[in-house]
Amino acid sequence: MSLSLQAGGSATRALSSTAPSATTSHTTSPITTGTSVLAIKYRSGVLLAADTLVSYGSMAKYKNARRLLPINSSTLIGGSGEYSDLQSVTELLKRNALEDRCTADSLYNEESNEECAKEVWSYLRAVMYNRRSKMNPLWNDLVVAGFKKNEDGTISDEPFLGLVDKIGTAYEDDILATGFGSYIALPLMREKYRPDMEEGEARALLEDCLRILFYRDCRALNRVQIAKVTRDGKCLVSEPYELDTYWDFKGFVNSKAGLGTDGGW
Repeated sequence: MSLSLQAGGSATRALSSTAPSATTSHTTSPITTGTSVLAIKYRSGVLLAADTLVSYGSMAKYKNARRLLPINSSTLIGGSGEYSDLQSVTELLKRNALEDRCTADSLYNEESNEECAKEVWSYLRAVMYNRRSKMNPLWNDLVVAGFKKNEDGTISDEPFLGLVDKIGTAYEDDILATGFGSYIALPLMREKYRPDMEEGEARALLEDCLRILFYRDCRALNRVQIAKVTRDGKCLVSEPYELDTYWDFKGFVNSKAGLGTDGGW
C-alpha cells in the first residue's frame, strides 16, 4: 500500500481496486492542547491573558507556545484547545487580512478595509459551525477582542469581546474565560469586575486569576502573556513572563483527611 495525500490535507492509504473506497480520517480528540484564556473589558479597551504551556496529553511539553495573537491592527484572538488547529485558524485569518489589504482602494492603513473584531468573530462562528457540520471540528475555544465599526466605517468607541467554541456556539460578554478558567476564574472575575476599571486594575485581576489557575489546574503554567487592544488601534502582546507564586498555604502543606500524604489532593 502506498500513502497518498487527498484533497483537504488528510493522509489516506491508496487501497486496491477490490476495496470499497478510501476513507478519510478525522481528528477525534485533541492531542497537543493549551488551557484557559481569560479576557476582560476595561475603561480604554480589552485585555486578554493566557499561559504559554501546551501539553502533549498529560505531559507539560511545550512551555513557550503563544496563544494570544494579533490578526490585524484592531483585533486580537486567544485560543485554547488543540494548538495545531489554532495555528490553522490564525493562518486563515491572517490570509484574509492580507487579501483585504491588497484589495483595498488604498494601501494606507487609515484607508484600508480591515475587518473589525465583530466581523472576525462572526466569520469564525461560520467557520467553526461549518467544520462541526462536516463532523471534523476545529478543537478550539476562541476569544475575539477588539472594537466594532460604525456605519460609516470608522472604529467605534465601544469595545467588543466575543467567544466561539468548537461547535460554532458564539456569544458576547464583558468578561470571558475558556477551559478550566470558566469554572474557577470566571466567578472570581464576575465578583471583582467593574465597567470603569483602569488597565492596571484589570491586569492585576487577570494575573490573580492566572495564579490561582496555576495552583489548581495541572495543565497550567505560571509563565504567562498579557495582550491588549485599545481605542487608538493598537494591538500589543507582551513577552512571556513568570508570575510570583506562594506555596506555603496550609491547604497545600497539611495532609488531607489524616491520610498522611504529601499534601496533594
